[in-house]
Amino acid sequence: MKILVTGAAGFIGFHVVNKLCQQGISVVGIDNINDYYDVKLKYARLKELDKNSNFHFIKLDIADRDGVASLFKEGKFNRVIHLAAQAGVRYSIDNPMAYADANLVGHLTILEGCRRTNVEHLIYASSSSVYGLNNKVPYSTKNSVDTPISLYAATKKSNELMAHSYSHLYKIPTTGLRFFTVYGPWGRPDMALFKFTKAIINNEAIDLYNNGNMWRDFTYVDDIVEGIFRIQDVIPKSEKAPYKIYNIGNGQPVNLLSFVESLESTLGVKAHKNMLPIQPGDVYQTYAEVDELFQITGFKPQVTVTVGVERFVKWYKAFYAKNLMNAG
Repeated sequence: MKILVTGAAGFIGFHVVNKLCQQGISVVGIDNINDYYDVKLKYARLKELDKNSNFHFIKLDIADRDGVASLFKEGKFNRVIHLAAQAGVRYSIDNPMAYADANLVGHLTILEGCRRTNVEHLIYASSSSVYGLNNKVPYSTKNSVDTPISLYAATKKSNELMAHSYSHLYKIPTTGLRFFTVYGPWGRPDMALFKFTKAIINNEAIDLYNNGNMWRDFTYVDDIVEGIFRIQDVIPKSEKAPYKIYNIGNGQPVNLLSFVESLESTLGVKAHKNMLPIQPGDVYQTYAEVDELFQITGFKPQVTVTVGVERFVKWYKAFYAKNLMNAG
């Protein structure tokens, strides 16, 4: 088995590669190491991954059509786990073209690579943000997702549509996973837990939008990775289009203020809070209906928010022990 993982230097990609390598699978990882956030963190992840003898890294942008085509031709991959993308809801408001390049052109180059080399299964990252203005909770994959409220969400919905067309036209088995607020060690500096931890340790205020009255289906990264690892063996089969979409989340929304309380308890420090209005592109609540994924994989999330936050803080303090002020 030989698997390509895109976005290997990213948060989820890093953990997925580690899991695959530990299972004895040969893994090729690609990433363009962009500067959306601290590249030192990305290189630190790659340094950890290099400890696996069955991992090979190639610096490559998924929007590089010729480069990706050559990679697929030479790589002869059995499966592809496509996690590379330009992330961030708020960033998409000010930097829209970055999303066209990475999330639209990049996704298409991966689909083309799979088509031309007969990849047996493409698993790709979608997002809970596709639910947009949908008020029906828990979010079900049967719900309409035609009302995205950010460009990021629109590109992720587009990814699903593009995958369906390739599954229909070329019978490429594709599985899209709508991720719900992933957190944990080696996480992204632009995400809430990372920003909150850094600010509280440095005695700075944290920003809580909608006055903290937000609900998120926080999902620990190890649970996400286990779900990805299991779903890669569940290859869609359909004469019309071997295509499937799943929610992958914890299925238990947590109030943002409660999440902060878990962090305060772990750090032993009370946070200074800036209560602010809701931001453009943000949704009030995310809540995954995950029974279908659990039934087909036999796996349910194991890590509570309390335990997950503790594990993140332990990693954060160790990683930034020498210079906490420069974290992130």
